[in-house]
Amino acid sequence: MEFRRITGLPPYVFTIIDGLKQEARRAGNDVIDLGFGNPDLPSPQIAVEKLAEAAMNPRNHRYSQSKGIPKLRQAAADLYLRRFGVALDPETEVVATIGAKEGYSHLCWVLLGPGDSALVPSPSYPIHLWGPLFAGASIREIPMGGAVDHGEELLDRIRHQFLYSWPRPRVIVVSFPHNPTTKCVDLPFFQGLVDFAREQEVIVVHDNAYADLGFDGWQPPSILQAEGAKECAVELYSMTKSFSMAGWRVAFMAGNPEVVGALSKLKSYLDYGTFQPIQIAATVTLNEATEYPKEINAVYQSRRDALCDGLDRIGWEMPRPGGTMFAWAPIPEPYRHMGSVEFAKKLVTEANVATSPGVGFGPGGEGNIRFALIENDQRIQQAIRGMKKALPELG
Repeated sequence: MEFRRITGLPPYVFTIIDGLKQEARRAGNDVIDLGFGNPDLPSPQIAVEKLAEAAMNPRNHRYSQSKGIPKLRQAAADLYLRRFGVALDPETEVVATIGAKEGYSHLCWVLLGPGDSALVPSPSYPIHLWGPLFAGASIREIPMGGAVDHGEELLDRIRHQFLYSWPRPRVIVVSFPHNPTTKCVDLPFFQGLVDFAREQEVIVVHDNAYADLGFDGWQPPSILQAEGAKECAVELYSMTKSFSMAGWRVAFMAGNPEVVGALSKLKSYLDYGTFQPIQIAATVTLNEATEYPKEINAVYQSRRDALCDGLDRIGWEMPRPGGTMFAWAPIPEPYRHMGSVEFAKKLVTEANVATSPGVGFGPGGEGNIRFALIENDQRIQQAIRGMKKALPELG
């Protein structure tokens, strides 16, 4: 039988490493999982308490609103004013989504169709590539370059790819701080991108998944801070990382009112939103747990330091991430010939450390692996010791 939208899906290479991880654990090995970016930190206590309270009220068991309850959208607007200095109309410029992946995927349905194309980063978080493809569009890749090269160089590559692509892309997809490369940009980059998008009449979609995970005092900007951004841009903000609420599936899209309205209209046919007690709990969390993202950020920065300092000690050089909950590491020269999948296999079987092969993020990710900072500092130190033994040619 032929299945229309999934026929072209490649094997999910992350399952290879996951299978080896499970096999090693069944054999009694203590595998340290730095692969899947699944936050291990607890959600705010206020979120849990408010969820339990709201769930006890049977009125909250009925259908909710697909665009999100009004108080949640107002809380999202208040967050943007507080965090970024951006004023949003919660009625026309904010729509709640069932996590950022759902919002992005369905957004591609309203922006793209067969015969269209989108510019997408390479390497890329997989759904950024597959969202346009699921909508029937084609993709043109934006080479991300190094984690520390200049934003102006990336902006030049985006302009070049856009102007020399056919069909002319209808959408430019970006995400900073970037997963998997951890590349960061500043507000002048976004201003240049917005200026270009307005000039070319193209929509920019910014997945701001790591909006609150910036290290060493740096705070990631929002594209909506750029002058004129609402004319051409929308942004996805998720509570997954900032508030460690991964399983709750609460996010929202904000920005251009026409695009927000289009996604809201589609969602009105597809869903009734997240379970209302979750929306109520998320609303209270956004309003009252305003310092929680800073606490989360401090934990991830400490883990980044533990990993990067440890890798330095064993002779594995890599750029120090300026944000995200990941580290993007070039495979050390003595092992580069193996490729990212075989090297990741080596780490899980010989060092008891699970990572993500770079090729899983597209061909542009080959030659690298991604560490997820989802274990505490002590476990990361244990991982360093295991990798030192498994990689004797380092140093």
